[in-house]
Amino acid sequence: MPKEIKPGRPTTRRYSEEEKAQAVRLVRQLRRELGTEHGTIQRVADQLGYGVETVRKWVKRADVDEGLKAGTSSEDRARIKALEQENRELRRANAFSSPRRLSSRR
Repeated sequence: MPKEIKPGRPTTRRYSEEEKAQAVRLVRQLRRELGTEHGTIQRVADQLGYGVETVRKWVKRADVDEGLKAGTSSEDRARIKALEQENRELRRANAFSSPRRLSSRR
């Protein structure tokens, strides 16, 4: 009997930090053993049953966070996000507190 398809968003899996770290560790170990980067993410993703692009994103983020590759670290991204939120809140507060100019129409 076919499964009933429910409308709405597809379910997404949430991975723990330990699962992410394990996948990154396995990719790096396999790269050292094979001496190449080619195909390592695919092999680890298949072995663990994770999506290839998901594992690729984790490895890339870990490389940037550890300074192995150029980019904005997770810590800096979080700080920028918080500052942008604060900026939006301050602009909103300033918009309410500043006197509104009335145009004179005669």
